[in-house]
Amino acid sequence: DSGQTVTATFTKDCCDREVMAWRAWEGKGLPGEPVREMLIEAVERRFGSVEAVPQSQELEFLSDNGGAYIAAETRALARALGLKPINTPVCSPQSNGIAESFVNTFKRDYVARMDLRDARTVLAQLPSAFEHFNEVHPHSSLKMCSPREFRRQQAARVQLEPSVDQTLYCE
Repeated sequence: DSGQTVTATFTKDCCDREVMAWRAWEGKGLPGEPVREMLIEAVERRFGSVEAVPQSQELEFLSDNGGAYIAAETRALARALGLKPINTPVCSPQSNGIAESFVNTFKRDYVARMDLRDARTVLAQLPSAFEHFNEVHPHSSLKMCSPREFRRQQAARVQLEPSVDQTLYCE
């Protein structure tokens, strides 16, 4: 409402829809450093304190063609973390549908209900909004579970059926 701008970026798991890491700041533009910090945080959240994702995993880092994502430093870091950097086709937002859908959902279900008086107020509300999305918000693609509920169910299922490869549970 003050005319200030808040910019945010996020890393989302395409299987369980969890927002694993995010960054937000007052102002426009997307510098590369927050994106690189976010990549490191996402890998550590999912795999613990590791140098790179386990070799048994082939994980893609899919992003649009924004400068921060296609920067040589970002792509080099992604590869060093064991991720395969992939960019969507230019002028093709539908090719990154999960991200686009999330942005629309987040604006509709969270930003529309926030106190938008100024950037500082918005930034203060974002941690609880992302936490709610991950812990509570139901997803039709996850049988109406939240991302973390879905992960907990999958972990329990793997414990009951240890011979089943857990990578098959992305539905």
